[in-house]
Amino acid sequence: MSRDHVQSARRPAPADAVGARHEGAPPPGGAESAYLELLAGGASVEAYEQPVLVARAEGRAPERIAALERAKLLALRVRGELEGRRRREAELSALFETAHDLAGLRDVDAVLQAIVQRARSLLGTDVAYLSLNDPARGDTCMRVTEGSVAARFQQLRLGMGEGLGGLVAQTARPYVTEDYFKDDRFQHTLTIDAGVRDEGLVAILGVPLMLGPHVIGVLFAADRRERVFEREQIALLGSFAALAAAAIDTANLLTETRSAVAGLERANEIIKDRSAAVERASDVHDRLAELVLRGGGVQDVAAAVAQVLDGKVEFADTRFAGTSDTRSAETAAPRPLETSRAEGHAVRHGDDWIAAVAAGGELLGALVLRGRADLDPVDQRTLERAAMVTSLLLLARRSAADAEQRVRGELLDDLLDARDRDPRQLRDRAARLHADLDATHVVLAARLDGPAAGAGDEAAARRRLWSAASRLATARHGLAAARDGGTVLLLPLDPGDSATEVARRTARRLGTAVHQPVTVGASAPVTDHTARPESVAAAYAEARRCLDALDLLGRGGDGAAAADFGFLGLLLAGERDVAGFVTRTIGPVVAYDERRGTELLDTLDAYFASGMSPVRTKDELHVHVNTVAQRLERVARLLGDDWQSPPRVLEVQLALRLHRLGAKPGRG
Repeated sequence: MSRDHVQSARRPAPADAVGARHEGAPPPGGAESAYLELLAGGASVEAYEQPVLVARAEGRAPERIAALERAKLLALRVRGELEGRRRREAELSALFETAHDLAGLRDVDAVLQAIVQRARSLLGTDVAYLSLNDPARGDTCMRVTEGSVAARFQQLRLGMGEGLGGLVAQTARPYVTEDYFKDDRFQHTLTIDAGVRDEGLVAILGVPLMLGPHVIGVLFAADRRERVFEREQIALLGSFAALAAAAIDTANLLTETRSAVAGLERANEIIKDRSAAVERASDVHDRLAELVLRGGGVQDVAAAVAQVLDGKVEFADTRFAGTSDTRSAETAAPRPLETSRAEGHAVRHGDDWIAAVAAGGELLGALVLRGRADLDPVDQRTLERAAMVTSLLLLARRSAADAEQRVRGELLDDLLDARDRDPRQLRDRAARLHADLDATHVVLAARLDGPAAGAGDEAAARRRLWSAASRLATARHGLAAARDGGTVLLLPLDPGDSATEVARRTARRLGTAVHQPVTVGASAPVTDHTARPESVAAAYAEARRCLDALDLLGRGGDGAAAADFGFLGLLLAGERDVAGFVTRTIGPVVAYDERRGTELLDTLDAYFASGMSPVRTKDELHVHVNTVAQRLERVARLLGDDWQSPPRVLEVQLALRLHRLGAKPGRG
């Protein structure tokens, strides 16, 4: 959390002053003005209750209090979003500040201490510390600590495979534990456990410091209480570990340079060459820092590095990296990219150099330098640093995309829930998202069919469904939100398209995206959702009924619109045993046809369609009237003599209809 943010959070809440104006009267502008002042003043969460409490104490009208409650919830939501953005900005700022420290590296211990301090601050842990491997002794020893109070802990040495840190150093993989002493994955020793117990640590996260394929140490963040470290926190600590490894690598490079200057006759030439390379590296660092500060993108980074390295630099995703012709990249082997990712260095590939762009173990793409067969070590590291900055920009862009998805979901939630919203305000919010609420739309309810694939994590599967639906809605200039255990979408309806086609197409696309069948129900087209916001909620209810109908009919993974079911869509709402009803009503006839290959079901369909007239039925079926009579006698023996009574006729016709609907298009 930044210093400005901490100070703003501690400022006295302006709510008392707001409530006291004009002898308790509400501030000018109403509820929105009061909460805008709180937001502008950086008030604490508790201060947002004050306007409501004042209004109640003054006996304000219920409508006024309700308006204040709604404004409070929206203001708290905006405050939470601002808090999240401040936190992400603080994380990126700390990473960039640390990267800047590397450019002017003088004291590696000072840089490592700064990395540990910033890691502890951003992760909010009690202790952060860093250990470095000792190849001569075959263990890893404590190098830098922040927040530690125990001398024995600060002097620990961990053998390879011993404790959490020894396991990280041995396997080159991050490890995390909520309660160290209850975790039997680690080899506990008396020395290590005594040091950890002296420090009072419980939850520990450790990530490796990598130079190429080699582990040179471990960076830790730990708490003196049980704690679950999130995936984003693990990735953030991994980024700090990469910077720490870069600091050590740069320090080693400087040491090697000084030794070479002292021992070689051509020291002066070496110094000049290295000076030019360092100047180029400093130049690219300055350019990259400027790009980040003014909001540049990935292509801007590639252009800046190309100027410094005197070559053509391109960003390529994982399909294209490692080839000189992007049109044929999908058939090319990604071996150079995987090598760069595994070793942490730029890799030569023919006349090109490839530097993997990765973050937290996730491969995001690569920077490809074209036409430079020879590349000195400093230029190689410059390309690698550019790849690191590119990964940070991609992560920031992903965060922005996630924020836009949330905003789209909030707008759709307001359309579904807040029926008293100002239509003009809704249109303005939609326009900022490139969505046209005046166009004809269709509301779709989507739900996963069957258990989640793989590990069976239902919550994760639902998140994947929401993410895929959000991407589809963004591409179609629509809206999407998570709701009722599934996802709801509001998509524009193209001319000549139908709600049924949209539902089936959406089911296929979402199913492909999440690698699991997805069932989609669609409403009739909606054209007045801004003039009458309640129409969106009604359309969603209709889509939900259609979704339930598909499930009841065994058509999971399919898509359909409410119009496909006619009046049966109303009958299928709720929990009903459709299969049991069909079996009880016409099950013997269905079984008879399947067993003997007869056409009793077709005869019944034609019989009812012909007004229960055997003569018209025989014309419909193109058979003799005696054949119709024989088939109807067989039906009577199977269903009972009263099957043509008015109550039984209605049940039989409904069962026939349900039996036909139970088959997907293209099935029998």
